[in-house]
Amino acid sequence: MNAPISPDDNELIRLRREKLAALRRGGIDPFGGRYPVTHWARGLAERLGTAGDEEQKGFGPVSLAGRLVAMRHHGKTCFAHLMDQTGRIQLYARADGLGDEYARFVELDTGDFIGVTGEMFRTRTGELTVAVKTFSFLAKSLRPLPEKWHGLKDVETRYRQRYVDLIVNAEAREIFLMRARLMGAIRAFLDARGFLEVETPMMQPIPGGAIARPFKTHHHALGMDLYLRIAPELYLKRLLVGGFERVYEINRNFRNEGTSTAHNPEFTMLEFYQAYADYTDLMELTEALFVELAQALRGSLVLTWGEHAIDLTPPWRRLAFFDGLSQALGLGVTPETEVGTLARAAAARGVVHGGGAPWKLWKDVFETLVEPTLIQPTFVVDFPTELSPLAKRKRENPLLVDRFELFVAQREVANAYSELNDPVDQLVRFREQAALQARGDEEAHWLDEDYVRALEYGMPPAAGEGIGIDRLLMMFANQPSIREVILFPQLRPERGRAAGPDAGEEGG
Repeated sequence: MNAPISPDDNELIRLRREKLAALRRGGIDPFGGRYPVTHWARGLAERLGTAGDEEQKGFGPVSLAGRLVAMRHHGKTCFAHLMDQTGRIQLYARADGLGDEYARFVELDTGDFIGVTGEMFRTRTGELTVAVKTFSFLAKSLRPLPEKWHGLKDVETRYRQRYVDLIVNAEAREIFLMRARLMGAIRAFLDARGFLEVETPMMQPIPGGAIARPFKTHHHALGMDLYLRIAPELYLKRLLVGGFERVYEINRNFRNEGTSTAHNPEFTMLEFYQAYADYTDLMELTEALFVELAQALRGSLVLTWGEHAIDLTPPWRRLAFFDGLSQALGLGVTPETEVGTLARAAAARGVVHGGGAPWKLWKDVFETLVEPTLIQPTFVVDFPTELSPLAKRKRENPLLVDRFELFVAQREVANAYSELNDPVDQLVRFREQAALQARGDEEAHWLDEDYVRALEYGMPPAAGEGIGIDRLLMMFANQPSIREVILFPQLRPERGRAAGPDAGEEGG
């Protein structure tokens, strides 16, 4: 839980509030306005990193704004560090340079926002520094930053107070800068291949496109229930019907499930669809995308993710779903394998069948025994139809579908298949899912009659894929938890704080 405020913190907050009042009495706005910024810290470091003294002197005055993150007083001189969005830069203030303003400068607290103008020089130790000629007060910080410049130590506090984490934890800032670069690189990759970025509804009358339990809300003006989307798939495929042959969306999805180091109820997905392609085309496209991202973000195809060294060099391994089951159980497994035989073999390896359809046992065995072995990038292919109600059946074996899931370091990071575009077959599968829903399966697909109608107008053969952006960033940033790569992950309510009516417990 959140660390309580210590008595020392209370005293420091009191002293800062006294400074706030003193600023106001002195006619100084402690929460000022516009400041004419001419440079950023990193830009100056890059521009003047190798410059000589004469070039620095001829550079002219600079104006920066940011947060004070360190101060060291030496009588009539003061060194400080200013942090802006790009990095940190040293400031140097002198009493004979600032005059009466020097006393006000040394009364600043770490955490305060100021704007400074001055000339560039390099100290005897070689550090690039701004000699402060004037400064402006921009915002007073009323709470002290953590004392030691090592970031927050309590993990949950870091997630709850991400704003503090970003101030004091350079690694956290780098993760989210990488996230921005990742998104830009994905867009550039797809745009270059003729894909069109689109937006589809986040509130839907029928939640579809995935096996998941949705969040429900109500639209009072329309008098109808709506659901936060669990996937944009059915809307993106409607666009294939409409004539857009390559589309993608970087989208927010919502699934009413527990939270863990691998799951957050609100998460980001990339979904894209390509007409006149099948799932084998998307395997090649996925390999190319990951290679380009790895080179752009890490400069190498060999990455470390947790305890695993991952080699993204194509081609990646292909593993048929039932081959994986067979290897795990030491038994030849096919869709026709008698469930009792399969259950006995699974029980011998610690997987107990709770009854029900065979596909539930297939799924349990795969998740328990196969997934932990998938370290290097592996396309698991040829899934059973029962696990893929929106995928096209294999021509050579209609009990299987043209689908793959990509696993890296035991985690699923992508899911793709050749899209089912037969409206008759789709309606049959929807009705099978509706029957499961009627029997209490909250994650079964809903019957979407309008989507079937769209297919009846004709959808070209196509392949589609979803890639979890959060897990992708976990891989490239070498992070063990999804909470490290989401700015504000979902958490239980803080103790003593209301979470609204019917607040639920965290799962997972």
